[in-house]
Amino acid sequence: MPRIAGTDIPDNKPIRIAMRYVYGVGPKIAEDILAEIGIEGHVRAHELTEEQCAQISNLIGDKYLVEGALRRQVQQNIGRLRDIRCYKGDRHRRGLPVHGQRTQTNARTRKGRKKTVAGKKGVKGQK
Repeated sequence: MPRIAGTDIPDNKPIRIAMRYVYGVGPKIAEDILAEIGIEGHVRAHELTEEQCAQISNLIGDKYLVEGALRRQVQQNIGRLRDIRCYKGDRHRRGLPVHGQRTQTNARTRKGRKKTVAGKKGVKGQK
């Protein structure tokens, strides 16, 4: 299993797909890197030479923020929003959607499982 930028990538996938297993590398960045190095996107990851893997890793390390450094930066940005008590920071703090999505229905990914509240009981003696 080849390693690129400190991440194991799957052998049997095309390299343009396999590179997306690196946190911070998406379709556009993967295509740009392969074009710059001169590797076809449809070549399987296990068909790459050690030299080509090293070229990809070096290029990712030099030009892009990936893996631990990117995760750390994202967490610092969220922490800054929390510290300055802005609206987005409060949404992060409460575990609610941040980008303006509706919450009356849906939003289960952010809010977690449903917390059922008992319904209102009728008053005894009324008809």
